[in-house]
Amino acid sequence: MNKMDLIASVADQADVTRAKAAEVVDAVFGAIEAALKGGEEVRLVGFGTFATAKREATTGRNPRTGEEIQIAASTNVRFKAGKGLKDAVN
Repeated sequence: MNKMDLIASVADQADVTRAKAAEVVDAVFGAIEAALKGGEEVRLVGFGTFATAKREATTGRNPRTGEEIQIAASTNVRFKAGKGLKDAVN
């Protein structure tokens, strides 16, 4: 399922236009993104938790040449599925 499929599904289930469903989906994604940028955790009970995790800078190795390279520090987004989602999928 891609974003357009999600919008169509939301429009059908909520009985709204696709344009309105697109606004709602974009608003939800925007709110999650803003919270994560602010260092907050987004916990959707029964669905899952979005959180950020910092990865330290490390030294890696180019497998082709064997040359050492620096891998920059980064912040990644993690998602942990909640019990309700796990149960629904299984």
